[in-house]
Order: sequence, then structure tokens, then C-alpha cells
Amino acid sequence: MALQAWFMDDSNEDQRLPHHRNPKELVSLDYLAELGVLYWKLNPENYENDPELGKIREERGYDYMDLLDLCPEKVSNYEEKLRNFFTEHIHKDEEIRYCLAGSGYFDVRDKDDRWIRIWMQPGDLIILPAGIYHRFTLDTSNYIKLMRLFVGEPVWTPYNRPQEEHPVRQKYINGLTHKFGETIKAH
Repeated sequence: MALQAWFMDDSNEDQRLPHHRNPKELVSLDYLAELGVLYWKLNPENYENDPELGKIREERGYDYMDLLDLCPEKVSNYEEKLRNFFTEHIHKDEEIRYCLAGSGYFDVRDKDDRWIRIWMQPGDLIILPAGIYHRFTLDTSNYIKLMRLFVGEPVWTPYNRPQEEHPVRQKYINGLTHKFGETIKAH
């Protein structure tokens, strides 16, 4: 099954719920790609020897990898960490995540500042571009095992919104403006 993504409602209910609009408004992989979000479906049971994953890592220069188990039993201060992950932010570098088990949500802002929820399930690998506003939360399963990939030593520095003047954010917005041929809303 391909990646599932949709525009989110404005509800303040539990962040781990799907937050579909009524009626549901699904988002295509093509639209995500226009925003710079890249996607691959891989075999999570073969991640250690997967030639396709190896090719992606080689082509994109991802030479550092680690694994992260997120669940209440394995993470101290779990609820606090989940709240921190859910704070809207950008990074100076791409964010690369590969779901090996469990599930969770990455939310990204589109060019009109609407939230898009991306449901990560086993086999889903996404790359969020540097400068895109995003956040992460688990779903109601409260478990995900992620592979994190980096170019060089990992840098996890989040720059919480607002970051409109940050050079990486400006570069991202300029790329969208060029791609869509219109002025992107600055919020």
C-alpha cells in the first residue's frame, strides 16, 4: 500500500488521532513531491541488506544511520518528548525517516500553510526538505521503530516557528515560489 496523506482538520483533540477533515481530503504523492517531500516504499524486513535502501543512501550521501524505538516503555519522559516532537519547527538539513515497525504521523505545512498529515507505516521512507515546517507524533498505537539517516554526524537541532528569516527557510520558500510561480504566504 502506498503512503497515506491528507489535509488535517483544525481540531485540538488528541494529537495521536488521524484528524481527517469531513469530508476527507487526501493528498497525492505528486503534491507532496511538489513540496519537496520524497517517498519510497521499501521492505522493512530486509533493511539491513536492502539494495534499494543502499542505493538511496549512496546516491544521497547518507553515511550515518541509527535506529530509534519510540514507545512509553523505552523512552524516559515519553509524554514530554512527544510534546517536543509535536512542536512545529524546521531543520537546516533534510529529515530522513524510514519506518521499520509500528506507525506514526509526520505533519508538514503546504504552500498555503495548511497541515498535511503523513501516516508512516512499515516500509515507508520519507525525506522532508530542509526548511519545511513540520512536526511528528505517534498515532494511537504508541509505538514506532524508525531508522534515521544523515549526511555526516547527526544534527537534530530544531528551529521552532517562526523562522521566516532563517536562510534555510528562505531557500525553501524561494524554491516553492519558483516551482509554483506565485508568491508563497509568509506566516
